[in-house]
Parts: sequence; structure tokens; C-alpha cells
Amino acid sequence: MSEILNFLNDKKTKDGVEFVHGKGKRKSPIQRYVEAVEDIIEKQSKYDEFNKTFGDRNSFSKTDKDATFMKMKDDHMRNAQLKPGYNVQIAVESEYIVGTLISSERSDQLTLIPFLKKLEENLDKKFLNIVADAGYESEENYVFIEQNNQISFIKPQNYETMKKSNFKKDISKRENMKYDEELDEYTCYNNLKLRPVGHKTRTSKSGYKSEAVIYECNDCSGCEHKSKCTRAAGNKKIQVSKVFAEKRQQSLNNISTPEGIVLRVNRSIQVEGAFGVLKEDYGFRRFYTRGKDNVKIEFMLLSLGYNINKLHNRIQNDRCCKSLHEVKVS
Repeated sequence: MSEILNFLNDKKTKDGVEFVHGKGKRKSPIQRYVEAVEDIIEKQSKYDEFNKTFGDRNSFSKTDKDATFMKMKDDHMRNAQLKPGYNVQIAVESEYIVGTLISSERSDQLTLIPFLKKLEENLDKKFLNIVADAGYESEENYVFIEQNNQISFIKPQNYETMKKSNFKKDISKRENMKYDEELDEYTCYNNLKLRPVGHKTRTSKSGYKSEAVIYECNDCSGCEHKSKCTRAAGNKKIQVSKVFAEKRQQSLNNISTPEGIVLRVNRSIQVEGAFGVLKEDYGFRRFYTRGKDNVKIEFMLLSLGYNINKLHNRIQNDRCCKSLHEVKVS
């Protein structure tokens, strides 16, 4: 566009065209062309600046360029309206907030690894047990925790679903099929075999590559249960990431142990409780500053005040040496 503008300006000078402005004056064609090109160049410059501001995000707020448009839990209009904000993460140990992360990522999955790295950098100790809810579950997170010599206590995303009778009766689910590890094949409800026919590689937003195996039944034609098993016109197919399935099962086993039950209950009490105090008791529902650095400082000060109040409360109730709440059976 710059070359076009230079050409038009040269032509203007060569032809001796004078640009006019104001009411009642007719612009020459070359003036209209020059102004149109200048307008395009100005808009392109603005869009290039926007792209730099976006970074890895899909949106940003003009009033706070570090903020990203997200769905908020406080949706009074009930229309899933997007608002600029930050994804706030906290790490809690013995009821104290020991770490915070202000992220522009809308998904909790992508915040876990940066948060764990930040905790190791800022603290002298490495936490052995990583307890998180289902929103943090991913193969990448499982693998990182294991490679970092830590133990995952992450609730699988389908944990609640698996307990329902409808899920257990669903013959289309891989979890309800028999698997022969030696032959690497699944057996469906009608005793037909699903064998490997290919592989598929998935790349996450962070660049992590996960490999899934594609299993397909030899022949589903004539099967009386096909309508309940698959909607595909051809044979039944499933995609299985063996690494993810293995790590998920390990984490499920971990949270099902007596220790895991205690840790899972305490995550609900301590982490959700901390957010509850900050939002309900302190009335903190929005940041008063703009810019990620300012927001970090604001939330750090808030967390410091929370920890001071928590220490006072524990002293008053003689609970300073207790790090976990006991699980009470009703």
C-alpha cells in the first residue's frame, strides 16, 4: 500500500493537482484515491498493533489490554456474556495462600504447569501431592507432575458421570468394554473385536503432542445393538490415548485411597473456602486496578491480609499445628 501511495503522490505532483477541503468543494479523483489509501494504511497499522497485543489470546479489552474476555460465574443476565478479566489461581497449604497466579488463559488446564513452576521458583520446598479439581485434568498435566516427581490427586472430568447408572449401561463407552492388553483389542457388548487401525496426533495450545490409537470394529453390519453403540454409518471407532488413560486411572486410584479422600475433601474446604472468604466475607468481586502487574500486586496484598486473618483465627481456636481437616462421616 505504501508503494501505491507513493505512486499517487507522484502523479499528484506531476499533474499539478491541488487537494481541497471544506464544504462545497469537489475533490478530484486522485485526492479521493490518496485519502482512501491513507485510511487503509492507518487501519492496517492499528490492526497490526492489535495483533501484537493479542499474543496467544483471541481477545483483549481496550480499557485493560492485559485482560481477556471470559465467561464469568456472576452472570446476572444469564446470557453467557463475555467480560474482560483474569483467571486467578491460588495454591493453599494448611489453609494459608502460599502462591497466586494471575493468568490471561481462560482454561484452568493451561495454568497448572506455569503455576507449579512458579511455586518451585518462589518457595524453598516442593509440594509432593498436587490436589486439583477436574478442570485441571489433561495428559500434559499428568505427565508433567509425574516427571517432576510429584503425585497427582486430580479428579477425572468424568468422575461424577461414571458413577451414574446411565453411564454404566452405555455400551458405546470405552470404559464399559473389555480390553485385552496382550492383544491390544477391545471387545464390545456384542463380543465383536475393535482392533488398532491407525494413530492420530493431537497438539495442544501449549505445543504438547498427544498420540491416540484408533480402534475399529471389523464389521458392525447386522449388529442389533449398533444404534445404541454408534451413530456412524460405518463401523464403530474409538480413539484412545493410552498415556492419558493410564495416568487418569492412576489419579483415580490416588483420590480413592483414604489419603486421597482426605486431600480431596480438604481441597474443597481450604481452596474453595479461601475464595469464598475473599468474595463473600471481604466482598472482593472485581479488581480496582488495571494492567496485569497492578492486578498481581492488588491480589497479593489481599492474600496477605487473608493469611494474617487466618493466622489470628487459628491462634484463637488453637489450631496452629493442624494442616488438614478431619473427614467426618455422617
